[in-house]
Amino acid sequence: MSARERLTDALYGLGWSTVKTLPEPVAVRLGRGIADLAWKQRGKGVRRLESNYARVVPDATPERLAELSRAGMRSYLRYWMEAFRLPAWSARRIADGFDAEDLHHLTDGLASGRGVVLALPHLANWDLAGAWVTTKLGLPFTTVAERLKPETLYDRFVAYREGLGMEVLPHTGGSAFGTLARRLRDGGLVCLVADRDLSASGVEVQFFGETARMPAGPALLAQQTGALLLPVTLWYDDSPVMRGRVHPPVEVPGTGTRAEKTSVMTQALADAFATGIADHPEDWHMLQRLWLADLDPARDPENPAKGTP
Repeated sequence: MSARERLTDALYGLGWSTVKTLPEPVAVRLGRGIADLAWKQRGKGVRRLESNYARVVPDATPERLAELSRAGMRSYLRYWMEAFRLPAWSARRIADGFDAEDLHHLTDGLASGRGVVLALPHLANWDLAGAWVTTKLGLPFTTVAERLKPETLYDRFVAYREGLGMEVLPHTGGSAFGTLARRLRDGGLVCLVADRDLSASGVEVQFFGETARMPAGPALLAQQTGALLLPVTLWYDDSPVMRGRVHPPVEVPGTGTRAEKTSVMTQALADAFATGIADHPEDWHMLQRLWLADLDPARDPENPAKGTP
């Protein structure tokens, strides 16, 4: 493990051991202070956030983009403050911390005996939404986590999410898809963050007028298992309660090859994500490259030798 990896692991460990003990108002102020400091320093993540917001709000002035990126960093740090504190929240605090619109799409789907795939973008705090599902609704579910470095940091995230009642599978290794399919065929629930492809097999979609790649997994799982595919979007308002919406099902097309059906369904997911992101751009925590134009090293003046961060 490198010195940088050890430092990263130690900082996350400090967050989970220390921030969760702070009174909530103190944690809120701390998160906002860190966000404002990071925003003022205008590091690569903040600049990338503004670049992404420029796609979402194409008519925004530089002043408006700066306002959005500041609000975006505050939202991002709110996510982290909540993440560090969630293990210490009571069941009542978790149950009261989220309010979902059109929840019937989820509950009716599960009641019918079909499995359900919930697909989300990086909006607000999906960990809180997941904890609410396991706590308020009493529904266990399975998800997938990207393998992080160092391995000890990945283990921290797995332990954190398992502590919230989730079954967590590694993104790499080849066995996740089969396990997810079995859970769905048994009528279970699967939740996947699905607005950024982490493999070479992503599906090209039109997203805010440009081409991006998103993972094929949610659409393939729905096709192969008969599960219901439901987009979900989340957002914060000025209250301590996070808001969310379960969108209508993405249907499997009646005709076409598997690849063609997957393309149509993934585009429908992207369209639902875009609706939620356009309504609440400051809550979209996309501090990485997403669009193909940005992933092309020839177009990246900051890092011409590398296509992805």
